[in-house]
Amino acid sequence: MFMLNPNPDYRKALDPADAETLSVAEAREVERFLGFRQGHKPTPLVSLPALARELRVGAIRIKDEGHRLGLRSFKALGGSYAVIRLVLEEAGKQLGRKVDISEVQSPEVKAVAEKITVSCATDGNHGRSVAQGAQLVGANCAIFVHSGVSDERIAAIASFGAKMIRVEGNYDDSVAEATRTAEANGWTTVSDTSWPGYERVPSLVMQGYTALMSEALREMPEPPTHAFVQAGVGGIAAAVAGHFSVLYGDKRPFLTVVDPARAACLFESAKAGRAVKVEHGEATVMAMLECYEPSLVAWRILSRAADAFMTVDEEDAISVMNRLARPTGGDPAVVAGESGGVGLAALIKVAKDENLRAAAGLTETSRIFLINTEGATDPALYEKLVGISPDQLAA
Repeated sequence: MFMLNPNPDYRKALDPADAETLSVAEAREVERFLGFRQGHKPTPLVSLPALARELRVGAIRIKDEGHRLGLRSFKALGGSYAVIRLVLEEAGKQLGRKVDISEVQSPEVKAVAEKITVSCATDGNHGRSVAQGAQLVGANCAIFVHSGVSDERIAAIASFGAKMIRVEGNYDDSVAEATRTAEANGWTTVSDTSWPGYERVPSLVMQGYTALMSEALREMPEPPTHAFVQAGVGGIAAAVAGHFSVLYGDKRPFLTVVDPARAACLFESAKAGRAVKVEHGEATVMAMLECYEPSLVAWRILSRAADAFMTVDEEDAISVMNRLARPTGGDPAVVAGESGGVGLAALIKVAKDENLRAAAGLTETSRIFLINTEGATDPALYEKLVGISPDQLAA
Protein backbone atom coordinates (compact mmCIF):
# COMPACT_ATOMS: atom_id res chain seq x y z
CA MET A 1 0.00 0.00 0.00
CA PHE A 2 1.20 3.50 -0.88
CA MET A 3 -0.31 6.78 0.27
CA LEU A 4 0.72 10.40 -0.17
CA ASN A 5 0.79 12.30 3.11
CA PRO A 6 -2.83 13.42 3.70
CA ASN A 7 -2.28 15.25 7.00
CA PRO A 8 -3.36 18.90 7.36
CA ASP A 9 0.03 19.90 8.82
CA TYR A 10 1.93 18.38 5.88
CA ARG A 11 4.75 20.71 4.74
CA LYS A 12 4.28 23.03 7.70
CA ALA A 13 7.47 24.16 9.44
CA LEU A 14 8.94 21.83 12.02
CA ASP A 15 8.29 22.51 15.67
CA PRO A 16 11.16 24.82 16.77
CA ALA A 17 12.40 22.27 19.29
CA ASP A 18 12.59 19.56 16.59
CA ALA A 19 14.32 21.92 14.17
CA GLU A 20 16.95 22.68 16.82
CA THR A 21 17.41 19.00 17.69
CA LEU A 22 18.06 18.09 14.05
CA SER A 23 20.01 21.21 13.10
CA VAL A 24 23.38 21.26 11.34
CA ALA A 25 25.09 22.66 14.42
CA GLU A 26 23.77 19.87 16.64
CA ALA A 27 24.68 17.26 14.01
CA ARG A 28 28.29 18.47 14.11
CA GLU A 29 28.29 18.19 17.89
CA VAL A 30 26.93 14.64 17.65
CA GLU A 31 29.88 13.66 15.46
CA ARG A 32 32.31 15.23 17.93
CA PHE A 33 30.79 13.30 20.83
CA LEU A 34 30.72 9.99 18.99
CA GLY A 35 34.31 10.46 17.85
CA PHE A 36 35.41 9.70 21.41
CA ARG A 37 34.15 6.12 21.13
CA GLN A 38 36.90 3.62 20.44
CA GLY A 39 36.68 2.38 16.85
CA HIS A 40 34.14 4.97 15.74
CA LYS A 41 34.37 5.70 12.00
CA PRO A 42 32.00 6.47 9.11
CA THR A 43 30.14 3.59 7.51
CA PRO A 44 30.28 3.00 3.73
CA LEU A 45 27.99 4.73 1.26
CA VAL A 46 27.48 2.05 -1.39
CA SER A 47 26.49 2.84 -4.98
CA LEU A 48 24.32 0.37 -6.92
CA PRO A 49 24.49 1.54 -10.56
CA ALA A 50 23.30 -1.71 -12.15
CA LEU A 51 20.20 -1.80 -9.96
CA ALA A 52 19.60 1.87 -10.73
CA ARG A 53 19.55 1.09 -14.45
CA GLU A 54 17.18 -1.82 -13.91
CA LEU A 55 14.78 0.36 -11.90
CA ARG A 56 15.09 3.25 -14.35
CA VAL A 57 16.44 5.81 -11.89
CA GLY A 58 19.60 7.90 -12.04
CA ALA A 59 21.43 6.61 -8.96
CA ILE A 60 20.92 4.45 -5.87
CA ARG A 61 23.13 5.00 -2.85
CA ILE A 62 22.70 2.98 0.32
CA LYS A 63 24.30 3.91 3.63
CA ASP A 64 25.49 0.57 5.02
CA GLU A 65 25.00 0.68 8.78
CA GLY A 66 25.82 -3.02 8.99
CA HIS A 67 29.40 -1.81 9.55
CA ARG A 68 28.58 0.48 12.48
CA LEU A 69 31.01 -0.04 15.35
CA GLY A 70 30.59 -3.79 15.68
CA LEU A 71 26.88 -3.48 16.50
CA ARG A 72 25.86 -3.87 12.83
CA SER A 73 23.08 -1.31 13.19
CA PHE A 74 22.42 2.43 12.93
CA LYS A 75 21.16 2.23 16.50
CA ALA A 76 24.78 2.14 17.62
CA LEU A 77 24.53 5.91 17.17
CA GLY A 78 21.41 7.00 19.04
CA GLY A 79 21.23 5.12 22.33
CA SER A 80 24.94 5.38 23.00
CA TYR A 81 24.98 9.11 22.27
CA ALA A 82 21.97 9.74 24.53
CA VAL A 83 23.58 7.87 27.44
CA ILE A 84 26.80 9.84 27.09
CA ARG A 85 24.90 13.15 26.99
CA LEU A 86 22.76 12.29 30.01
CA VAL A 87 25.70 11.19 32.15
CA LEU A 88 27.73 14.29 31.27
CA GLU A 89 24.74 16.52 32.10
CA GLU A 90 24.33 14.84 35.49
CA ALA A 91 28.06 15.22 36.12
CA GLY A 92 27.73 18.90 35.26
CA LYS A 93 24.94 19.32 37.81
CA GLN A 94 26.91 17.62 40.54
CA LEU A 95 30.20 19.38 39.76
CA GLY A 96 28.60 22.77 39.25
CA ARG A 97 30.05 23.38 35.77
CA LYS A 98 29.68 22.28 32.17
CA VAL A 99 31.36 18.92 31.56
CA ASP A 100 32.68 18.22 28.06
CA ILE A 101 32.91 14.88 26.28
CA SER A 102 36.71 15.12 26.53
CA GLU A 103 36.31 14.50 30.28
CA VAL A 104 34.27 11.32 29.91
CA GLN A 105 37.05 9.12 31.29
CA SER A 106 37.99 11.44 34.15
CA PRO A 107 37.70 10.17 37.75
CA GLU A 108 35.13 12.88 38.56
CA VAL A 109 32.80 11.80 35.76
CA LYS A 110 33.33 8.10 36.46
CA ALA A 111 32.35 8.66 40.10
CA VAL A 112 29.05 10.18 38.98
CA ALA A 113 28.42 7.57 36.30
CA GLU A 114 28.84 4.56 38.57
CA LYS A 115 25.84 5.72 40.63
CA ILE A 116 23.58 5.94 37.55
CA THR A 117 21.57 3.07 36.06
CA VAL A 118 20.24 3.50 32.53
CA SER A 119 17.58 1.19 31.17
CA CYS A 120 15.38 0.60 28.14
CA ALA A 121 13.25 -1.91 26.30
CA THR A 122 14.57 -3.21 23.01
CA ASP A 123 14.08 -5.53 20.06
CA GLY A 124 17.86 -5.89 20.08
CA ASN A 125 19.77 -3.08 18.40
CA HIS A 126 18.78 -0.10 20.57
CA GLY A 127 19.55 -2.07 23.72
CA ARG A 128 23.03 -2.89 22.47
CA SER A 129 23.67 0.78 21.82
CA VAL A 130 22.47 1.85 25.28
CA ALA A 131 24.56 -0.89 26.88
CA GLN A 132 27.61 0.16 24.91
CA GLY A 133 27.18 3.79 25.95
CA ALA A 134 26.81 2.76 29.57
CA GLN A 135 29.96 0.66 29.37
CA LEU A 136 31.88 3.60 27.88
CA VAL A 137 30.96 6.04 30.65
CA GLY A 138 30.96 3.47 33.47
CA ALA A 139 27.22 3.56 34.24
CA ASN A 140 25.07 0.58 35.21
CA CYS A 141 22.62 -0.77 32.65
CA ALA A 142 19.42 -2.86 32.65
CA ILE A 143 17.85 -3.96 29.38
CA PHE A 144 14.31 -5.35 28.99
CA VAL A 145 13.62 -7.78 26.15
CA HIS A 146 10.31 -9.29 25.07
CA SER A 147 9.69 -12.93 24.22
CA GLY A 148 10.36 -12.42 20.51
CA VAL A 149 13.99 -11.35 20.97
CA SER A 150 16.38 -14.14 20.00
CA ASP A 151 18.99 -15.63 22.33
CA GLU A 152 21.70 -14.40 19.95
CA ARG A 153 20.56 -10.80 20.27
CA ILE A 154 20.24 -11.10 24.05
CA ALA A 155 23.79 -12.45 24.30
CA ALA A 156 25.07 -9.60 22.14
CA ILE A 157 23.55 -7.02 24.52
CA ALA A 158 24.78 -8.84 27.63
CA SER A 159 28.33 -8.79 26.25
CA PHE A 160 28.46 -5.07 27.12
CA GLY A 161 27.81 -5.84 30.79
CA ALA A 162 24.08 -5.13 30.84
CA LYS A 163 21.67 -6.86 33.21
CA MET A 164 19.08 -8.62 31.02
CA ILE A 165 15.40 -8.74 32.08
CA ARG A 166 12.94 -10.85 30.06
CA VAL A 167 9.32 -9.76 29.67
CA GLU A 168 6.43 -11.87 28.41
CA GLY A 169 4.58 -10.37 25.45
CA ASN A 170 5.61 -8.02 22.64
CA TYR A 171 7.75 -4.88 22.35
CA ASP A 172 5.05 -2.60 23.75
CA ASP A 173 4.75 -4.86 26.80
CA SER A 174 8.49 -4.61 27.39
CA VAL A 175 8.35 -0.80 27.12
CA ALA A 176 5.62 -0.67 29.77
CA GLU A 177 7.52 -2.97 32.13
CA ALA A 178 10.80 -1.12 31.60
CA THR A 179 9.12 2.20 32.40
CA ARG A 180 7.42 0.85 35.53
CA THR A 181 10.60 -0.74 36.88
CA ALA A 182 12.74 2.31 36.13
CA GLU A 183 10.34 4.58 37.99
CA ALA A 184 10.26 2.23 40.98
CA ASN A 185 14.07 2.04 41.17
CA GLY A 186 15.04 5.56 40.20
CA TRP A 187 16.70 4.46 36.96
CA THR A 188 17.06 6.67 33.89
CA THR A 189 14.98 5.41 30.97
CA VAL A 190 16.76 5.79 27.62
CA SER A 191 13.99 4.93 25.18
CA ASP A 192 13.93 5.46 21.43
CA THR A 193 10.18 6.03 21.56
CA SER A 194 8.35 8.92 23.23
CA TRP A 195 5.02 9.38 24.98
CA PRO A 196 3.25 12.29 26.70
CA GLY A 197 5.67 13.90 29.14
CA TYR A 198 8.68 11.94 27.87
CA GLU A 199 10.24 13.55 24.83
CA ARG A 200 13.74 14.86 25.51
CA VAL A 201 15.60 11.55 25.73
CA PRO A 202 14.03 10.11 22.53
CA SER A 203 14.91 13.41 20.87
CA LEU A 204 18.55 12.90 21.90
CA VAL A 205 18.42 9.38 20.45
CA MET A 206 17.13 10.79 17.15
CA GLN A 207 19.79 13.48 17.27
CA GLY A 208 22.42 10.75 17.43
CA TYR A 209 21.16 9.36 14.12
CA THR A 210 22.08 12.59 12.31
CA ALA A 211 25.70 11.39 12.30
CA LEU A 212 24.93 8.97 9.46
CA MET A 213 23.28 11.78 7.52
CA SER A 214 26.31 14.04 7.88
CA GLU A 215 28.59 11.23 6.73
CA ALA A 216 26.42 10.34 3.74
CA LEU A 217 25.83 13.87 2.49
CA ARG A 218 29.55 14.64 2.55
CA GLU A 219 30.14 11.76 0.14
CA MET A 220 27.33 12.52 -2.32
CA PRO A 221 28.18 14.59 -5.40
CA GLU A 222 24.62 15.97 -5.29
CA PRO A 223 21.86 15.77 -2.69
CA PRO A 224 19.32 12.97 -3.25
CA THR A 225 15.97 13.66 -4.83
CA HIS A 226 14.23 10.76 -3.05
CA ALA A 227 14.64 8.71 0.12
CA PHE A 228 12.88 5.53 1.23
CA VAL A 229 13.36 4.97 4.97
CA GLN A 230 11.97 2.11 7.02
CA ALA A 231 10.31 2.76 10.37
CA GLY A 232 9.53 1.02 13.62
CA VAL A 233 8.42 3.72 16.06
CA GLY A 234 9.67 6.26 13.50
CA GLY A 235 12.93 7.56 14.99
CA ILE A 236 15.31 7.05 12.08
CA ALA A 237 12.73 8.13 9.49
CA ALA A 238 12.00 11.29 11.49
CA ALA A 239 15.71 12.04 11.90
CA VAL A 240 16.22 11.79 8.14
CA ALA A 241 13.05 13.72 7.24
CA GLY A 242 13.68 16.42 9.83
CA HIS A 243 17.34 16.89 8.95
CA PHE A 244 16.49 17.12 5.25
CA SER A 245 13.81 19.67 6.10
CA VAL A 246 16.27 21.81 8.07
CA LEU A 247 18.91 21.59 5.33
CA TYR A 248 16.81 22.01 2.20
CA GLY A 249 13.43 23.42 3.23
CA ASP A 250 10.86 23.13 0.43
CA LYS A 251 13.52 21.67 -1.88
CA ARG A 252 14.11 18.65 0.34
CA PRO A 253 14.09 15.11 -1.10
CA PHE A 254 10.75 13.32 -1.51
CA LEU A 255 10.71 10.99 1.51
CA THR A 256 8.66 7.81 1.81
CA VAL A 257 8.24 6.16 5.21
CA VAL A 258 8.09 2.36 4.99
CA ASP A 259 6.34 0.05 7.50
CA PRO A 260 6.00 -3.74 7.67
CA ALA A 261 2.43 -4.57 6.65
CA ARG A 262 2.03 -6.52 9.91
CA ALA A 263 3.11 -3.58 12.10
CA ALA A 264 2.11 -0.49 10.12
CA CYS A 265 1.69 2.01 12.94
CA LEU A 266 2.96 4.99 10.95
CA PHE A 267 0.97 4.15 7.83
CA GLU A 268 -2.19 3.83 9.91
CA SER A 269 -1.37 7.03 11.80
CA ALA A 270 -1.02 8.88 8.50
CA LYS A 271 -4.35 7.49 7.37
CA ALA A 272 -6.03 8.50 10.64
CA GLY A 273 -4.40 11.93 10.79
CA ARG A 274 -3.08 11.31 14.30
CA ALA A 275 -0.78 8.92 16.12
CA VAL A 276 -2.61 5.61 16.58
CA LYS A 277 -1.79 2.24 18.09
CA VAL A 278 -2.43 -0.75 15.85
CA GLU A 279 -3.44 -4.19 17.03
CA HIS A 280 -0.77 -6.81 17.59
CA GLY A 281 -1.19 -9.71 15.20
CA GLU A 282 1.10 -12.23 13.59
CA ALA A 283 4.77 -11.42 14.14
CA THR A 284 6.79 -9.99 11.27
CA VAL A 285 10.18 -11.22 10.11
CA MET A 286 11.19 -7.52 10.19
CA ALA A 287 11.74 -7.83 13.93
CA MET A 288 13.52 -4.51 14.42
CA LEU A 289 10.49 -2.74 12.91
CA GLU A 290 7.82 -4.64 14.83
CA CYS A 291 6.31 -1.71 16.71
CA TYR A 292 2.62 -1.00 17.10
CA GLU A 293 2.56 2.62 18.27
CA PRO A 294 4.64 5.50 16.90
CA SER A 295 6.90 7.73 18.93
CA LEU A 296 5.04 11.02 19.45
CA VAL A 297 8.12 13.11 18.64
CA ALA A 298 8.75 11.10 15.47
CA TRP A 299 5.11 11.39 14.42
CA ARG A 300 5.16 15.17 14.99
CA ILE A 301 8.06 15.44 12.54
CA LEU A 302 6.84 12.91 9.99
CA SER A 303 3.32 14.30 9.80
CA ARG A 304 4.94 17.49 8.47
CA ALA A 305 8.09 16.33 6.66
CA ALA A 306 7.28 12.89 5.19
CA ASP A 307 5.82 12.95 1.68
CA ALA A 308 4.39 9.43 1.53
CA PHE A 309 3.79 6.33 3.63
CA MET A 310 3.75 2.73 2.44
CA THR A 311 3.95 -0.88 3.58
CA VAL A 312 5.90 -3.92 2.42
CA ASP A 313 5.18 -7.59 2.97
CA GLU A 314 7.19 -10.40 4.51
CA GLU A 315 8.32 -11.81 1.19
CA ASP A 316 9.52 -8.36 0.09
CA ALA A 317 11.89 -8.10 3.05
CA ILE A 318 13.34 -11.57 2.52
CA SER A 319 13.62 -11.10 -1.24
CA VAL A 320 15.65 -7.92 -0.87
CA MET A 321 18.02 -9.58 1.61
CA ASN A 322 18.79 -12.12 -1.08
CA ARG A 323 18.91 -9.47 -3.81
CA LEU A 324 21.55 -7.48 -1.93
CA ALA A 325 23.54 -10.62 -1.13
CA ARG A 326 23.60 -11.72 -4.78
CA PRO A 327 23.71 -8.54 -6.89
CA THR A 328 23.87 -8.51 -10.66
CA GLY A 329 25.68 -6.30 -13.15
CA GLY A 330 28.77 -5.81 -11.05
CA ASP A 331 27.10 -4.11 -8.08
CA PRO A 332 28.77 -4.82 -4.71
CA ALA A 333 27.12 -7.24 -2.28
CA VAL A 334 25.56 -5.83 0.87
CA VAL A 335 24.75 -7.85 4.01
CA ALA A 336 21.29 -6.66 5.05
CA GLY A 337 19.36 -8.08 7.99
CA GLU A 338 15.64 -8.79 8.00
CA SER A 339 14.85 -5.09 8.56
CA GLY A 340 17.90 -3.60 6.88
CA GLY A 341 16.83 -3.64 3.24
CA VAL A 342 13.19 -2.62 3.71
CA GLY A 343 13.72 0.82 2.17
CA LEU A 344 15.08 -0.83 -0.97
CA ALA A 345 12.14 -3.26 -1.01
CA ALA A 346 9.83 -0.25 -1.09
CA LEU A 347 11.80 1.44 -3.86
CA ILE A 348 11.58 -1.70 -6.01
CA LYS A 349 7.79 -1.86 -5.59
CA VAL A 350 7.35 1.81 -6.46
CA ALA A 351 9.82 1.81 -9.37
CA LYS A 352 8.11 -1.15 -11.07
CA ASP A 353 4.60 0.32 -10.91
CA GLU A 354 3.94 3.18 -13.33
CA ASN A 355 1.20 4.70 -11.20
CA LEU A 356 3.38 4.66 -8.08
CA ARG A 357 6.35 6.05 -10.03
CA ALA A 358 4.21 8.99 -11.07
CA ALA A 359 2.86 9.52 -7.54
CA ALA A 360 6.38 9.55 -6.08
CA GLY A 361 7.84 11.59 -8.94
CA LEU A 362 10.42 8.94 -9.84
CA THR A 363 12.20 9.55 -13.14
CA GLU A 364 15.29 8.27 -14.93
CA THR A 365 17.34 11.05 -13.30
CA SER A 366 16.14 10.50 -9.71
CA ARG A 367 18.87 10.10 -7.10
CA ILE A 368 17.78 7.65 -4.38
CA PHE A 369 19.06 7.56 -0.80
CA LEU A 370 18.53 4.39 1.27
CA ILE A 371 19.80 3.12 4.61
CA ASN A 372 20.73 -0.48 5.30
CA THR A 373 19.71 -0.02 8.92
CA GLU A 374 21.16 -3.34 10.07
CA GLY A 375 23.47 -6.06 8.92
CA ALA A 376 23.19 -9.66 10.10
CA THR A 377 22.42 -8.94 13.74
CA ASP A 378 21.15 -12.53 14.01
CA PRO A 379 23.68 -14.49 11.88
CA ALA A 380 21.87 -17.82 12.22
CA LEU A 381 18.58 -16.38 10.98
CA TYR A 382 20.38 -14.55 8.17
CA GLU A 383 21.93 -17.79 6.94
CA LYS A 384 18.54 -19.52 7.12
CA LEU A 385 16.86 -16.81 5.02
CA VAL A 386 19.67 -16.15 2.53
CA GLY A 387 21.38 -19.53 2.29
CA ILE A 388 24.86 -18.22 3.02
CA SER A 389 26.45 -17.05 6.26
CA PRO A 390 27.27 -13.34 6.59
CA ASP A 391 30.92 -14.21 7.20
CA GLN A 392 31.08 -16.18 3.97
CA LEU A 393 29.45 -13.34 2.08
CA ALA A 394 31.82 -10.77 3.56
CA ALA A 395 34.77 -12.93 2.55
